[in-house]
Amino acid sequence: MLYHLFDYLNNLDFPGAGVFQYISFRAGMALVVSLVISAVLGGRIIRFLQKQQVGEEVRDLGLAGQLSKAGTPTMGGLIILAAIMLPTLLFAKLNNIYIVLMLGSTLGLGLIGFLDDYIKVFKKNKKGLAGKFKVVGQVAIGLVVGLTLYTHPEVTIRKFDGPVAIQTGGGEEQIPGFKDERSLETTLPFVKNHEFNYSDLLSWMGEDFKNYGWLIFIPIVIFIITAVSNGANMTDGLDGLATGTSAIIGIVLAIFAYVSGNIRFADYLNIMYIPNSGELVVFSSAFVGACVGFLWYNAFPAQVFMGDTGSLSLGGIIAVLAIAIRKELLIPILCGVFLLENLSVILQVGYFKYSKKRWGEGKRVFLMAPLHHHYQKKGLHEAKIVARFWIAGLALAALTIITLKLR
Repeated sequence: MLYHLFDYLNNLDFPGAGVFQYISFRAGMALVVSLVISAVLGGRIIRFLQKQQVGEEVRDLGLAGQLSKAGTPTMGGLIILAAIMLPTLLFAKLNNIYIVLMLGSTLGLGLIGFLDDYIKVFKKNKKGLAGKFKVVGQVAIGLVVGLTLYTHPEVTIRKFDGPVAIQTGGGEEQIPGFKDERSLETTLPFVKNHEFNYSDLLSWMGEDFKNYGWLIFIPIVIFIITAVSNGANMTDGLDGLATGTSAIIGIVLAIFAYVSGNIRFADYLNIMYIPNSGELVVFSSAFVGACVGFLWYNAFPAQVFMGDTGSLSLGGIIAVLAIAIRKELLIPILCGVFLLENLSVILQVGYFKYSKKRWGEGKRVFLMAPLHHHYQKKGLHEAKIVARFWIAGLALAALTIITLKLR
Protein backbone atom coordinates (compact mmCIF):
# COMPACT_ATOMS: atom_id res chain seq x y z
CA MET A 1 0.00 0.00 0.00
CA LEU A 2 2.76 2.44 0.92
CA TYR A 3 4.56 1.71 -2.35
CA HIS A 4 1.56 2.84 -4.40
CA LEU A 5 1.07 5.91 -2.19
CA PHE A 6 4.70 6.99 -2.52
CA ASP A 7 4.68 6.17 -6.24
CA TYR A 8 1.84 8.68 -6.59
CA LEU A 9 3.73 11.23 -4.49
CA ASN A 10 6.86 10.64 -6.56
CA ASN A 11 4.92 11.51 -9.71
CA LEU A 12 4.07 14.79 -7.98
CA ASP A 13 7.81 15.34 -7.30
CA PHE A 14 7.30 15.01 -3.53
CA PRO A 15 10.77 15.15 -1.87
CA GLY A 16 12.07 11.73 -0.79
CA ALA A 17 9.18 9.76 -2.25
CA GLY A 18 11.44 8.21 -4.89
CA VAL A 19 13.24 6.07 -2.30
CA PHE A 20 10.30 3.63 -2.42
CA GLN A 21 11.25 2.77 -5.99
CA TYR A 22 14.26 0.83 -4.68
CA ILE A 23 13.65 -2.82 -3.85
CA SER A 24 16.60 -2.84 -1.45
CA PHE A 25 15.03 -0.04 0.64
CA ARG A 26 11.60 -1.66 0.76
CA ALA A 27 13.14 -5.06 1.56
CA GLY A 28 15.09 -3.54 4.44
CA MET A 29 11.97 -1.83 5.76
CA ALA A 30 9.98 -5.07 5.48
CA LEU A 31 12.68 -6.86 7.49
CA VAL A 32 12.69 -4.23 10.24
CA VAL A 33 8.89 -3.96 10.46
CA SER A 34 8.47 -7.75 10.57
CA LEU A 35 10.95 -7.88 13.47
CA VAL A 36 9.03 -5.13 15.29
CA ILE A 37 5.69 -6.84 14.70
CA SER A 38 7.10 -10.14 16.01
CA ALA A 39 8.48 -8.46 19.13
CA VAL A 40 5.50 -6.22 19.92
CA LEU A 41 2.62 -8.34 18.69
CA GLY A 42 4.27 -11.59 19.76
CA GLY A 43 4.16 -10.81 23.46
CA ARG A 44 0.50 -9.80 23.27
CA ILE A 45 -0.49 -12.91 21.33
CA ILE A 46 1.34 -15.13 23.83
CA ARG A 47 -0.49 -13.48 26.75
CA PHE A 48 -3.79 -13.91 24.91
CA LEU A 49 -3.08 -17.59 24.26
CA GLN A 50 -2.18 -18.07 27.91
CA LYS A 51 -5.49 -16.51 29.00
CA GLN A 52 -7.34 -18.78 26.61
CA GLN A 53 -5.36 -21.72 28.05
CA VAL A 54 -4.16 -22.65 24.56
CA GLY A 55 -1.42 -24.94 25.85
CA GLU A 56 0.52 -27.78 24.28
CA GLU A 57 -0.44 -31.29 25.32
CA VAL A 58 2.67 -33.44 25.52
CA ARG A 59 2.83 -37.23 25.23
CA ASP A 60 5.48 -38.86 27.39
CA LEU A 61 8.03 -40.28 24.93
CA GLY A 62 10.79 -40.56 27.49
CA LEU A 63 12.71 -37.53 26.18
CA ALA A 64 14.70 -35.27 28.50
CA GLY A 65 12.83 -32.08 29.40
CA GLN A 66 9.80 -33.06 27.39
CA LEU A 67 7.18 -32.96 30.15
CA SER A 68 8.30 -29.47 31.19
CA LYS A 69 6.92 -28.18 27.87
CA ALA A 70 3.36 -29.15 28.79
CA GLY A 71 1.09 -26.10 28.89
CA THR A 72 3.36 -23.92 26.74
CA PRO A 73 1.13 -21.79 24.46
CA THR A 74 0.82 -23.08 20.90
CA MET A 75 -0.64 -21.60 17.68
CA GLY A 76 2.21 -19.05 17.78
CA GLY A 77 2.32 -19.35 14.00
CA LEU A 78 -0.20 -16.49 14.07
CA ILE A 79 2.73 -14.25 15.04
CA ILE A 80 4.72 -15.45 12.02
CA LEU A 81 1.79 -14.97 9.63
CA ALA A 82 1.12 -11.44 10.87
CA ALA A 83 4.82 -10.53 10.64
CA ILE A 84 4.94 -11.75 7.03
CA MET A 85 1.63 -10.45 5.73
CA LEU A 86 1.58 -6.92 7.17
CA PRO A 87 5.06 -5.74 5.97
CA THR A 88 4.39 -7.29 2.55
CA LEU A 89 1.10 -5.43 2.27
CA LEU A 90 2.84 -2.21 3.30
CA PHE A 91 5.99 -2.30 1.18
CA ALA A 92 5.46 -4.60 -1.83
CA LYS A 93 3.80 -3.88 -5.15
CA LEU A 94 0.37 -5.39 -4.63
CA ASN A 95 -0.32 -5.61 -8.36
CA ASN A 96 2.68 -7.92 -8.85
CA ILE A 97 1.53 -11.47 -9.67
CA TYR A 98 4.32 -13.04 -7.62
CA ILE A 99 3.34 -11.05 -4.52
CA VAL A 100 -0.34 -11.89 -5.00
CA LEU A 101 0.60 -15.57 -5.34
CA MET A 102 2.75 -15.55 -2.19
CA LEU A 103 0.13 -13.76 -0.11
CA GLY A 104 -2.58 -16.16 -1.26
CA SER A 105 -0.40 -19.23 -0.60
CA THR A 106 0.57 -17.95 2.85
CA LEU A 107 -3.06 -17.34 3.77
CA GLY A 108 -4.18 -20.73 2.43
CA LEU A 109 -1.46 -22.74 4.15
CA GLY A 110 -1.92 -20.78 7.35
CA LEU A 111 -5.63 -21.61 7.31
CA ILE A 112 -4.94 -25.35 6.97
CA GLY A 113 -2.52 -25.25 9.90
CA PHE A 114 -4.88 -23.08 11.97
CA LEU A 115 -7.76 -25.53 11.50
CA ASP A 116 -5.49 -28.38 12.61
CA ASP A 117 -4.39 -26.49 15.73
CA TYR A 118 -7.92 -25.31 16.49
CA ILE A 119 -9.30 -28.87 16.45
CA LYS A 120 -6.42 -30.08 18.68
CA VAL A 121 -6.64 -27.27 21.21
CA PHE A 122 -10.27 -26.18 21.38
CA LYS A 123 -12.01 -29.39 20.32
CA LYS A 124 -9.59 -31.49 22.43
CA ASN A 125 -9.01 -33.86 19.52
CA LYS A 126 -5.32 -34.87 19.60
CA LYS A 127 -5.43 -36.06 15.97
CA GLY A 128 -6.35 -32.60 14.72
CA LEU A 129 -7.47 -32.11 11.16
CA ALA A 130 -7.72 -35.44 9.36
CA GLY A 131 -4.66 -36.16 7.23
CA LYS A 132 -6.71 -36.52 4.05
CA PHE A 133 -8.14 -33.00 4.48
CA LYS A 134 -4.64 -31.60 5.01
CA VAL A 135 -3.46 -33.24 1.82
CA VAL A 136 -6.53 -32.04 -0.11
CA GLY A 137 -5.81 -28.49 1.04
CA GLN A 138 -2.13 -28.70 0.09
CA VAL A 139 -3.00 -30.22 -3.29
CA ALA A 140 -5.54 -27.46 -3.94
CA ILE A 141 -2.97 -24.75 -3.15
CA GLY A 142 -0.38 -26.53 -5.30
CA LEU A 143 -2.87 -26.72 -8.16
CA VAL A 144 -3.61 -22.99 -7.96
CA VAL A 145 0.11 -22.15 -7.80
CA GLY A 146 0.95 -24.43 -10.73
CA LEU A 147 -1.88 -23.15 -12.94
CA THR A 148 -1.05 -19.53 -12.14
CA LEU A 149 2.63 -19.91 -12.96
CA TYR A 150 1.77 -21.74 -16.17
CA THR A 151 -1.01 -19.52 -17.51
CA HIS A 152 -0.50 -15.98 -16.18
CA PRO A 153 0.83 -13.61 -18.90
CA GLU A 154 3.15 -11.79 -16.45
CA VAL A 155 5.00 -14.98 -15.48
CA THR A 156 7.78 -15.00 -18.06
CA ILE A 157 11.51 -15.36 -18.55
CA ARG A 158 13.59 -13.05 -20.74
CA LYS A 159 15.70 -14.66 -23.45
CA PHE A 160 18.21 -13.45 -26.03
CA ASP A 161 16.52 -12.87 -29.39
CA GLY A 162 19.36 -11.94 -31.71
CA PRO A 163 21.04 -8.56 -32.29
CA VAL A 164 18.98 -5.41 -32.88
CA ALA A 165 20.22 -2.51 -34.99
CA ILE A 166 19.85 0.99 -33.52
CA GLN A 167 20.89 4.39 -34.87
CA THR A 168 23.54 6.27 -32.89
CA GLY A 169 25.54 9.43 -33.51
CA GLY A 170 28.28 7.33 -35.10
CA GLY A 171 25.89 5.40 -37.34
CA GLU A 172 24.22 2.02 -36.88
CA GLU A 173 25.06 -0.11 -33.85
CA GLN A 174 24.14 -3.71 -33.00
CA ILE A 175 22.87 -4.35 -29.47
CA PRO A 176 21.48 -7.55 -27.91
CA GLY A 177 17.74 -8.05 -28.39
CA PHE A 178 15.51 -9.79 -25.88
CA LYS A 179 12.01 -11.16 -25.69
CA ASP A 180 9.83 -12.22 -22.78
CA GLU A 181 8.20 -15.60 -23.14
CA ARG A 182 6.15 -17.97 -21.04
CA SER A 183 8.13 -21.11 -20.45
CA LEU A 184 8.36 -24.17 -18.22
CA GLU A 185 12.13 -23.79 -17.92
CA THR A 186 13.75 -24.06 -14.52
CA THR A 187 17.25 -24.05 -13.03
CA LEU A 188 19.12 -27.34 -13.10
CA PRO A 189 22.15 -27.43 -10.78
CA PHE A 190 25.58 -28.83 -11.67
CA VAL A 191 25.07 -28.78 -15.47
CA LYS A 192 26.64 -26.54 -18.09
CA ASN A 193 23.60 -24.78 -19.55
CA HIS A 194 21.98 -24.59 -16.11
CA GLU A 195 18.44 -24.77 -17.51
CA PHE A 196 15.89 -27.52 -17.95
CA ASN A 197 12.45 -27.47 -19.58
CA TYR A 198 9.76 -29.77 -18.19
CA SER A 199 8.32 -30.04 -21.69
CA ASP A 200 11.49 -31.86 -22.79
CA LEU A 201 10.37 -34.86 -20.75
CA LEU A 202 7.67 -35.41 -23.38
CA SER A 203 9.89 -34.83 -26.42
CA TRP A 204 10.24 -38.59 -26.98
CA MET A 205 6.53 -38.64 -27.83
CA GLY A 206 6.97 -36.05 -30.58
CA GLU A 207 7.29 -32.28 -30.85
CA ASP A 208 3.53 -31.73 -30.54
CA PHE A 209 3.52 -33.25 -27.07
CA LYS A 210 5.83 -30.52 -25.77
CA ASN A 211 2.72 -28.35 -25.49
CA TYR A 212 1.54 -30.66 -22.71
CA GLY A 213 4.50 -30.06 -20.42
CA TRP A 214 2.08 -28.65 -17.84
CA LEU A 215 0.89 -32.22 -17.22
CA ILE A 216 4.29 -32.84 -15.63
CA PHE A 217 4.94 -29.38 -14.21
CA ILE A 218 1.73 -29.03 -12.15
CA PRO A 219 1.97 -32.45 -10.40
CA ILE A 220 5.61 -31.65 -9.55
CA VAL A 221 4.53 -28.29 -8.06
CA ILE A 222 1.86 -30.05 -5.97
CA PHE A 223 4.36 -32.67 -4.77
CA ILE A 224 7.00 -30.09 -3.82
CA ILE A 225 4.58 -27.91 -1.84
CA THR A 226 3.15 -30.92 0.00
CA ALA A 227 6.56 -32.47 0.69
CA VAL A 228 8.31 -29.31 1.93
CA SER A 229 5.40 -28.17 4.10
CA ASN A 230 5.25 -31.61 5.72
CA GLY A 231 9.05 -31.59 6.08
CA ALA A 232 8.92 -28.32 8.01
CA ASN A 233 6.13 -29.78 10.13
CA MET A 234 8.31 -32.83 10.97
CA THR A 235 11.25 -30.57 11.83
CA ASP A 236 9.22 -28.54 14.31
CA GLY A 237 9.99 -30.77 17.29
CA LEU A 238 12.64 -28.82 19.20
CA ASP A 239 12.67 -25.21 20.37
CA GLY A 240 13.80 -22.96 17.53
CA LEU A 241 14.73 -25.77 15.13
CA ALA A 242 12.20 -25.20 12.33
CA THR A 243 12.20 -21.42 12.81
CA GLY A 244 15.97 -20.98 12.59
CA THR A 245 16.32 -23.42 9.70
CA SER A 246 13.56 -21.61 7.79
CA ALA A 247 15.27 -18.25 8.36
CA ILE A 248 18.50 -19.58 6.82
CA ILE A 249 16.61 -20.93 3.81
CA GLY A 250 14.71 -17.64 3.48
CA ILE A 251 17.95 -15.64 3.24
CA VAL A 252 19.16 -17.82 0.35
CA LEU A 253 15.83 -17.49 -1.46
CA ALA A 254 15.97 -13.71 -1.01
CA ILE A 255 19.42 -13.68 -2.64
CA PHE A 256 18.17 -15.83 -5.51
CA ALA A 257 15.11 -13.62 -5.99
CA TYR A 258 17.32 -10.52 -6.12
CA VAL A 259 19.81 -11.82 -8.69
CA SER A 260 17.10 -13.51 -10.79
CA GLY A 261 15.03 -10.31 -10.87
CA ASN A 262 17.96 -8.02 -11.71
CA ILE A 263 19.00 -8.17 -15.37
CA ARG A 264 22.59 -7.06 -14.67
CA PHE A 265 23.25 -9.68 -11.99
CA ALA A 266 21.45 -12.35 -14.00
CA ASP A 267 23.61 -11.57 -17.02
CA TYR A 268 26.83 -11.50 -14.96
CA LEU A 269 26.05 -14.83 -13.27
CA ASN A 270 24.70 -16.27 -16.51
CA ILE A 271 21.44 -17.34 -14.88
CA MET A 272 17.82 -17.08 -15.89
CA TYR A 273 16.38 -13.54 -15.75
CA ILE A 274 12.80 -13.51 -14.48
CA PRO A 275 11.08 -10.12 -14.99
CA ASN A 276 9.10 -8.79 -11.99
CA SER A 277 10.45 -11.50 -9.65
CA GLY A 278 12.71 -9.03 -7.84
CA GLU A 279 9.66 -7.93 -5.87
CA LEU A 280 9.86 -11.27 -4.05
CA VAL A 281 12.89 -9.90 -2.19
CA VAL A 282 10.46 -7.75 -0.18
CA PHE A 283 8.36 -10.79 0.71
CA SER A 284 11.45 -12.89 1.49
CA SER A 285 12.79 -10.19 3.80
CA ALA A 286 9.50 -10.11 5.70
CA PHE A 287 9.67 -13.91 5.90
CA VAL A 288 13.19 -13.87 7.34
CA GLY A 289 12.29 -11.10 9.78
CA ALA A 290 9.23 -13.03 10.94
CA CYS A 291 11.30 -16.16 11.58
CA VAL A 292 14.08 -14.32 13.42
CA GLY A 293 11.56 -12.29 15.43
CA PHE A 294 9.66 -15.43 16.40
CA LEU A 295 12.93 -16.94 17.64
CA TRP A 296 12.87 -14.29 20.39
CA TYR A 297 10.08 -16.30 21.98
CA ASN A 298 10.66 -19.72 20.44
CA ALA A 299 14.36 -20.23 21.26
CA PHE A 300 15.17 -22.62 24.10
CA PRO A 301 13.39 -22.60 26.50
CA ALA A 302 10.42 -21.75 24.30
CA GLN A 303 7.70 -19.38 25.53
CA VAL A 304 5.47 -20.34 22.61
CA PHE A 305 5.26 -23.02 19.91
CA MET A 306 4.31 -22.23 16.34
CA GLY A 307 2.00 -25.22 15.95
CA ASP A 308 0.87 -26.40 12.53
CA THR A 309 -0.29 -22.82 11.87
CA GLY A 310 3.36 -21.90 11.58
CA SER A 311 5.15 -25.05 10.45
CA LEU A 312 2.90 -25.88 7.49
CA SER A 313 3.02 -22.22 6.43
CA LEU A 314 6.81 -21.96 6.62
CA GLY A 315 7.40 -25.08 4.54
CA GLY A 316 4.75 -24.16 1.98
CA ILE A 317 6.06 -20.60 1.63
CA ILE A 318 9.59 -21.88 1.03
CA ALA A 319 8.32 -24.29 -1.64
CA VAL A 320 6.23 -21.67 -3.49
CA LEU A 321 9.07 -19.13 -3.34
CA ALA A 322 11.56 -21.61 -4.80
CA ILE A 323 9.13 -22.60 -7.58
CA ALA A 324 8.32 -18.95 -8.42
CA ILE A 325 12.01 -18.08 -8.94
CA ARG A 326 12.56 -21.40 -10.74
CA LYS A 327 14.95 -22.85 -8.19
CA GLU A 328 12.77 -25.76 -7.05
CA LEU A 329 15.29 -28.39 -8.17
CA LEU A 330 17.70 -26.95 -5.60
CA ILE A 331 15.29 -27.75 -2.76
CA PRO A 332 16.88 -31.16 -1.92
CA ILE A 333 20.10 -29.27 -1.15
CA LEU A 334 18.73 -26.06 0.31
CA CYS A 335 16.09 -27.82 2.43
CA GLY A 336 18.36 -30.74 3.26
CA VAL A 337 17.49 -30.57 6.97
CA PHE A 338 13.77 -30.92 6.16
CA LEU A 339 14.59 -33.74 3.74
CA LEU A 340 16.61 -35.69 6.32
CA GLU A 341 13.85 -35.32 8.89
CA ASN A 342 11.30 -36.63 6.39
CA LEU A 343 13.52 -39.51 5.27
CA SER A 344 14.26 -40.55 8.86
CA VAL A 345 10.54 -41.06 9.47
CA ILE A 346 10.04 -42.91 6.18
CA LEU A 347 13.02 -45.20 6.86
CA GLN A 348 11.97 -45.83 10.45
CA VAL A 349 8.39 -46.76 9.59
CA GLY A 350 9.31 -48.68 6.44
CA TYR A 351 12.04 -50.78 8.06
CA PHE A 352 9.90 -51.47 11.14
CA LYS A 353 7.07 -52.84 8.99
CA TYR A 354 9.47 -54.81 6.77
CA SER A 355 11.36 -56.39 9.67
CA LYS A 356 8.15 -57.25 11.50
CA LYS A 357 6.75 -58.95 8.42
CA ARG A 358 9.97 -60.86 7.72
CA TRP A 359 11.24 -61.75 11.19
CA GLY A 360 8.12 -61.31 13.32
CA GLU A 361 9.70 -58.51 15.30
CA GLY A 362 9.84 -54.86 14.33
CA LYS A 363 13.32 -53.32 14.28
CA ARG A 364 14.34 -49.67 14.07
CA VAL A 365 16.99 -47.76 12.16
CA PHE A 366 17.02 -44.87 14.65
CA LEU A 367 16.43 -44.75 18.38
CA MET A 368 13.46 -42.52 17.57
CA ALA A 369 12.22 -40.57 14.55
CA PRO A 370 12.25 -37.81 13.37
CA LEU A 371 16.03 -37.53 13.40
CA HIS A 372 16.30 -34.84 16.08
CA HIS A 373 14.65 -37.18 18.60
CA HIS A 374 17.29 -39.81 17.79
CA TYR A 375 19.97 -37.44 19.07
CA GLN A 376 17.86 -36.61 22.12
CA LYS A 377 17.73 -40.31 22.93
CA LYS A 378 21.53 -40.40 22.64
CA GLY A 379 21.69 -37.85 25.45
CA LEU A 380 22.50 -34.62 23.57
CA HIS A 381 20.97 -31.46 24.99
CA GLU A 382 18.15 -29.94 22.96
CA ALA A 383 19.94 -26.61 22.45
CA LYS A 384 23.07 -28.38 21.15
CA ILE A 385 21.05 -30.44 18.65
CA VAL A 386 19.34 -27.30 17.36
CA ALA A 387 22.65 -25.44 17.02
CA ARG A 388 24.21 -28.31 15.07
CA PHE A 389 21.21 -28.57 12.76
CA TRP A 390 21.50 -24.82 12.12
CA ILE A 391 25.19 -25.29 11.24
CA ALA A 392 24.23 -28.06 8.81
CA GLY A 393 21.59 -25.73 7.36
CA LEU A 394 24.17 -22.97 6.87
CA ALA A 395 26.54 -25.38 5.09
CA LEU A 396 23.74 -26.51 2.79
CA ALA A 397 22.76 -22.88 2.15
CA ALA A 398 26.33 -22.04 1.13
CA LEU A 399 26.45 -25.07 -1.18
CA THR A 400 23.17 -24.01 -2.77
CA ILE A 401 24.51 -20.53 -3.52
CA ILE A 402 27.71 -22.03 -4.95
CA THR A 403 25.64 -23.99 -7.49
CA LEU A 404 25.05 -20.70 -9.32
CA LYS A 405 28.60 -20.98 -10.68
CA LEU A 406 29.39 -24.66 -10.08
CA ARG A 407 28.57 -26.38 -13.38
